[in-house]
Amino acid sequence: MPVTSADNTFRLDDKIALVTGAGRGIGRAVALALAGAGAELVLVSRTQSELDQVADEIKRTGGKAKGLVLDVTRSEAVRETIGGLDRLDILVNTAGVNRRRTFLEVDEPTLDLLLGLNVRAAFIVAQAAARLMVAQRARVIVNVSSQMGHVGSERDRTVYVMTKHALEGLTKAMAVELAPKGVRVVSIAPTFVATELTKPFLDDLDTRRWILDRIPLGRVGRVEDVASAVVFLASPAAALVTGSSLLVDGGWTAW
Repeated sequence: MPVTSADNTFRLDDKIALVTGAGRGIGRAVALALAGAGAELVLVSRTQSELDQVADEIKRTGGKAKGLVLDVTRSEAVRETIGGLDRLDILVNTAGVNRRRTFLEVDEPTLDLLLGLNVRAAFIVAQAAARLMVAQRARVIVNVSSQMGHVGSERDRTVYVMTKHALEGLTKAMAVELAPKGVRVVSIAPTFVATELTKPFLDDLDTRRWILDRIPLGRVGRVEDVASAVVFLASPAAALVTGSSLLVDGGWTAW
């Protein structure tokens, strides 16, 4: 077997990567990291101005990127948009939502919102991407899950926990079915990550203390922690990794 440079095994040159939820937070960081590893980016979000900012940042560093305004809950638009691409090597299924409610207080609009984006839309996006990928070889789908797809101990977020367990199951089932067709499917499961969306409850001292008490490494995640792990999963370095979940949780689930 020829010796391969470790640096080269993490490179994504000549790969085309689509990232949903790419306008902000984890999705934005993932897009920038994939571009830094050499991939050409297709950025998906509902907000044109956010897409323009991320695409411009990638281009300023010599990368290639284009933005596609798309609501991933609109199934026909998803199938048309992704199916219209000439090629796709990497999908990072990032778009998702969380809504804090106790189990006894969950209303149907909240239930429908989380199931619609975190499960149904993730399925439709992955299916559309896989249909394009199976005509090729050595492709990968990364579903962005959560540590809460492995445990149940998140306060007042029963529906979110349920949706992430569903995404973990989907990842395994897809991986088994698509492996003979040359498509790897993995998930990444972060702990609480500091973003604009999580800032309000991370700024609450009691909530932050509750979180940090459960993370052995003693800090919340950074978007770069997740993005770097995604680059690994999408790269040739992870060529034998499929059907599994990479926990980027600071040890939360190791208790």
